[in-house]
Amino acid sequence: MVAFIIWMIRRQRSLKLRAHLMQEAIRNHDFTFRLPTDGLLPGERAMQQTLNQLGDTICQQVNQSEVESWERLTRVLTHEMMNATAPITSISQSMLGRDDVKGTPLEPGIQAIYDTSRHLSQFVANYRKMSQLEKPVMTDLPLRPLLDDVSKAYPALTWEIILPDDLVVRADAGMLRQVLMNLAKNAVEAQATKMVIVPQAESLCDARSKERKTSLPTRHLSLYIGNDGLPIPAENRQSIFVPFFTTKRSGSGIGLSLSRRMMIQQGGMLELAERQQTGTSAGVSPLSECHTGFTLSLSIP
Repeated sequence: MVAFIIWMIRRQRSLKLRAHLMQEAIRNHDFTFRLPTDGLLPGERAMQQTLNQLGDTICQQVNQSEVESWERLTRVLTHEMMNATAPITSISQSMLGRDDVKGTPLEPGIQAIYDTSRHLSQFVANYRKMSQLEKPVMTDLPLRPLLDDVSKAYPALTWEIILPDDLVVRADAGMLRQVLMNLAKNAVEAQATKMVIVPQAESLCDARSKERKTSLPTRHLSLYIGNDGLPIPAENRQSIFVPFFTTKRSGSGIGLSLSRRMMIQQGGMLELAERQQTGTSAGVSPLSECHTGFTLSLSIP
């Protein structure tokens, strides 16, 4: 009886610590928490699994609300900016064709006005894509052939794709292809020579548990997509998914934000990896060579 009481007290302390850790995670807006379920009683295990899944759900809802807020802001900004730039572009273009402007000191200034307004109009037109995405057509999609097709579009990169050939995900083929191509394009622009795509460690564990039928079926597969290009500066890591944000002279700032929205529409997520993947897999070179990594979450059927 004494031993049982001591065990029960320790048990309650452990559960109290779990509750405290999850409370702190939520307070710090970290909804990616996942606490282990090993060693728990059946009821406790079911509760912990539910709480882990609840964290994913909250994270999904928060990201969806963020995207919807950006969409509403985008509609207002693009409408007002197009109304302002359209007449400037039209008037400056017509003035450049006048004989009393050609060859005069006025021509360079008017040309600059025309070029700037046209560039701004093109920028706004491109950014409208953020609020005009079509609804995804979800299918059971073999992932490996899609990744192989994307890799062929970027032969300058060395691709190391460590995934089962028969892996199937639930996604929109066109949207997922565009997301992967955006990540590859960013890697090339960051002077990368290598791309690595591997499952996250927890995804492998969930898959094994699913095969053994010792756990609830996992609904998502998390992939680590890394490259060995120039790392993202620490001061920019919190802003790379913010629309309009870019550090490139010719960048529009919509690539990553658009990619994240596409993944959210498919019931997944795209995030900057908290830390680079480490270790080796299947005899390939160390993954720690990757300087920038993204975590891409996909639904599985």
